[in-house]
Amino acid sequence: MKRYDFKNIEKKWREKWLADKTYEPDLDRASRPFYNLMMFPYPSAEGLHIGGVRTFTGVDIYGRCKRMQGHDVFEPIGLDGFGIHSENYAIKIGKHPKEHAADSEKNFYRQLSEIGNGFAWDERLETYDPEYYRFTQWIFVQMFKAGLAYRKKASVNWCPKCATVLADEQVIAGECERCQTQVIKKDLEQWFFKITNYAERLLQGLDHIDWSEKVKIAQRNWIGKSEGAEIDFKIKNSDRVITIFTTRPDTLFGATYMVLSPEHQLISELAEQIQNKDEVLRYIEASRKKTQEERQEAKEKTGVELKGIKAINPANGEEIPIWVADYVLSGYGTGAIMAVPAHD
Repeated sequence: MKRYDFKNIEKKWREKWLADKTYEPDLDRASRPFYNLMMFPYPSAEGLHIGGVRTFTGVDIYGRCKRMQGHDVFEPIGLDGFGIHSENYAIKIGKHPKEHAADSEKNFYRQLSEIGNGFAWDERLETYDPEYYRFTQWIFVQMFKAGLAYRKKASVNWCPKCATVLADEQVIAGECERCQTQVIKKDLEQWFFKITNYAERLLQGLDHIDWSEKVKIAQRNWIGKSEGAEIDFKIKNSDRVITIFTTRPDTLFGATYMVLSPEHQLISELAEQIQNKDEVLRYIEASRKKTQEERQEAKEKTGVELKGIKAINPANGEEIPIWVADYVLSGYGTGAIMAVPAHD
């Protein structure tokens, strides 16, 4: 039996598909348009990852199915060349990231074309093309003008060697997943988007999309809408207050102590009044070595009382102690909570 000559046969059909524009739908006159987008690969290291091939293949199968059902399938492709992965590899081989992007682009497009997917090559784009990212910049400027983009300080995972911020998923056992350097916590001023302005619309929109309930639940948790009240607790012998958010303001009479996140700015502002400052600082330093996931998943709660500082319960005027504990997160609510027996 003659062996299948896949190199020549597949090359022949790839060339015919390109010549006939088989996978180039008429974007202006499509009667049943179907947008079949898989995220663009980032062109770092030596070439396309096998995981990317697996994912692109699954998406392409779906696109072919929709095409057989009569849809005008548009399956775009491109490269997402912005990111620390690409930059790190360029530095590693001693090339400027821009030069490396040009080299890797050729290699990636060669590999992507050889897997035979139904990509619309005429519409390909690269995110590092100035003609593309100028629109990203334009969108950001519009968001800034509308008051939706703002700057503030926040605690982040920082890799000293890569000199970049890492997501919690990129921190493995306290180390950078790429270079195994010990990750530290660092307060950096950075940009944020006011997605909370759209929380209600996002939540309502989930009722009208064809997603699995598992994904919808994850989205609802990510949006994190809560209804409740903000309450100020005065600090004894100080003009400062601790603001907390609670969904149960009716339990205020039962509040017996306060808890601050290790990143809460009040700790540094009142540092000289904290009688056990060294103990508190050691606890904060230890918490900086934990990821947010580790802090949330801890089975036992830990913390240190800020001795010498008391808060005043606004409901009954009683003095209550203040603690610092890493199970309270600076990015959730106000970074401070009131503790009520049976409701903490």
